[in-house]
Amino acid sequence: MSALNRSRRRLGALVITTSLFASGLAVALVAAPAEAVSADVVITEVYGGGGNSGAPYTNDFIELTNNSSAAVDVSGWSVQYASSGGTTWQVTKLTGSIAPGTAYLVQEGAGAGNGAPMPTPNVAGTIPMSASAGKVALVTNQTALTCGSTCHADPAVRDYVGFGSAANDSETAPTGTLSNSTSAARLDPTKDTDNNSADFAVGNPSPGTLTSTPTEPPVAAKIHDIQGAAHRSPLEGKAVTDVTGVVTAKTGNGFWFQDPQPDDNPATSEGLFVFTSSAPTVSVGDAVTVEGSVAEFRPGGSGGATNLTTTEITNPKVTVTGTAAVPAPTIVGPGGRVPPSTVIEDDSNGDVETTSAAFDPAEDGLDFWESLEGMWLGIDQPQVTGPTSSFRELSVVPAGSGVRTVRGGILLQKTDSNPERVLLDDVLTPIPDAKTGDTLAGVVTGVLDYSFGNFKFLPTTTPTVVDGGVKRETTKASSPLQVSVATFNVENLDPSDGDAKFDGLAQAVVKNLASPDILGLEEVQDNDGATNSGTTAADVTLNRLAAAIVKAGGPEYAWRQIDPVNNAEGGEPGGNIRVAFMYRTDKPVKFVDRPGGGSTVATTITADRFGRPHLSSSPGRVEPANPAWAATRVPLAGEFTWHGQTLFVVVNHFSSKGGDDPLWGRFQPPVQVTADKRHQQAAVVRGFVDQILAKDKGANIVVLGDLNDFDWSQTADILVGSGQTALTDLPRTLPLPERYSYVFEGNSQILDQILISKNLLPSSTYDVVHMNAEFPDQISDHDPQVARIIPLPSWVR
Repeated sequence: MSALNRSRRRLGALVITTSLFASGLAVALVAAPAEAVSADVVITEVYGGGGNSGAPYTNDFIELTNNSSAAVDVSGWSVQYASSGGTTWQVTKLTGSIAPGTAYLVQEGAGAGNGAPMPTPNVAGTIPMSASAGKVALVTNQTALTCGSTCHADPAVRDYVGFGSAANDSETAPTGTLSNSTSAARLDPTKDTDNNSADFAVGNPSPGTLTSTPTEPPVAAKIHDIQGAAHRSPLEGKAVTDVTGVVTAKTGNGFWFQDPQPDDNPATSEGLFVFTSSAPTVSVGDAVTVEGSVAEFRPGGSGGATNLTTTEITNPKVTVTGTAAVPAPTIVGPGGRVPPSTVIEDDSNGDVETTSAAFDPAEDGLDFWESLEGMWLGIDQPQVTGPTSSFRELSVVPAGSGVRTVRGGILLQKTDSNPERVLLDDVLTPIPDAKTGDTLAGVVTGVLDYSFGNFKFLPTTTPTVVDGGVKRETTKASSPLQVSVATFNVENLDPSDGDAKFDGLAQAVVKNLASPDILGLEEVQDNDGATNSGTTAADVTLNRLAAAIVKAGGPEYAWRQIDPVNNAEGGEPGGNIRVAFMYRTDKPVKFVDRPGGGSTVATTITADRFGRPHLSSSPGRVEPANPAWAATRVPLAGEFTWHGQTLFVVVNHFSSKGGDDPLWGRFQPPVQVTADKRHQQAAVVRGFVDQILAKDKGANIVVLGDLNDFDWSQTADILVGSGQTALTDLPRTLPLPERYSYVFEGNSQILDQILISKNLLPSSTYDVVHMNAEFPDQISDHDPQVARIIPLPSWVR
């Protein structure tokens, strides 16, 4: 996951998907009024979701009208746009004139092509506006503004609209927040009170058509009425009043409150977030009555399209009516609400907000946690299933969850996505360092939120960690007859990582992996790492690692690799990530050097005079021109000998899962858009293996690396193959509780794999060495693994 803004709760970025401001409600953000009400041309509508998913129109737009009695020449004028907190303004120049009482339509940027074509505009620009929040100015010249939060008062500004709660400038207060499907339109096109929140309402876009929007009276509602038994509120976009509850927690831009008198429907949450935009004045334990607008906030704004929304009250007016006891936490787990055990969502085929056939908290994890959104919860002695992340998130499950790993994690399986798991987040209090197998003391309490593809449990007091005793594993050394072959993702290794990283990896190789004879490395970067200098060589990186191994008391290693095409094979820009071999020089393992290899040169399978297969170049790359490797690391094949017997090793690093739908996202079942690329890559490698086996069915072959896919995936199936030439996927030989090499958001899973040809299986042993993925202080995010095998003559099979 990229280190982008993590949560609006955490950072105060204020983006809400939809809201409808009811005239007369209190507003939280206040700006100085504009210098004067426009007497002629005003902005009547603003829309920024054009072309996006669910958009009714292909383009963003700004609509104007002329409220004077004479035509107004706008030649030399402009409409300008800036982001919600920005000072850089983009300009669309206007032409012609606007007759009294007519609409003047300015078309702006197009999105992804969704929606109907726009009506013919008066002027077409290309500005890509935010779908949720931003600032629009009607300016009587064509010079870009340079101001930020005071532009509404610029003498050249004829009219100004701050739309969305995140806008840091507006006339008095911003409009409600928009979405892909909603615009902000002036309630009465003929009236301008210089108060954007009062003058505009959020509704359906109507480009080129001047409309008046009647104000609906607010609806008296309970929290469970607002939450409803669904992923979006049945009252979304409506004004509500007389919403009562007790404040349970608060953050820098709002607070959660809960109804102490719940209904009898467990599918409707009794908790709700009130978005105040600035620090709330209420205290925990206050009894409050709230009125405002019901909105659905999608974390990440337009960049968070796969996220679920959370229901909120925006533009609130809050009245403290007294104090009351905070409701007892609803316990999640034994003795309380028990989460489903295997299914995240099975009632939808696409967007759960529109296609779900049932809201089923008893069976579907997505619905279970949704039914608790915003509520004050407790988990008794939560069990830690993954390490505290760099984002200060910590995955836990209640007692009774499974299938558990041998070290206390929870295993991701094809038919079990672990709906019991939830992430603690540090929005309200620091989250401590913890590792897989630890527990948290007592009943941990907090409120339930959602962001970045996961439900988030937000404690209000830092939990106490109880050490589970899990230690870093070590593996045994191979016997004199066995050659040990390991795979290790060294996580973007380059010289700028410093001694700590290199020394840590060296210790892992020597102490934890028992100095394997052959190392297949993934994520080796060039000599200057992310510096985009055109350098592709990695000799400094690999020599430094080899030296660190000797310094750690290990043997001398030599290495082999082929520099990639500059910036062509994915990974961190400028880093020129690649795979490589290291091998011991003090053991019977020998590398067969055969010249001719290069970044764009494919190694092929040749035969000697006895018909035995060899690589045409060693090391050599596997079909580097194949489209399967576009923006991906090309596999590296090496020919080794062990006690005179030939051993072929192919090290891989397949395309990542970046871009797939999240497990807990809006689209169910999650679509793995990256899977097809890995299937193509697996087919290429399988074809290469078949070429070797076609010349010698008893060839000794090891295929290993970071395949970025599960042991039960189609990618693995393709590599395994079938019949007499099938490879054995060694992770599949392990008991389920031991079958993992990686922990992502608390789910233990296999991504790294070693596959071997059939003749190597009888004498083999295999170990995933759990020393990284379960711990917060990692030298890599992957656990290495090692196979110990005995290469045999081809006639022994």
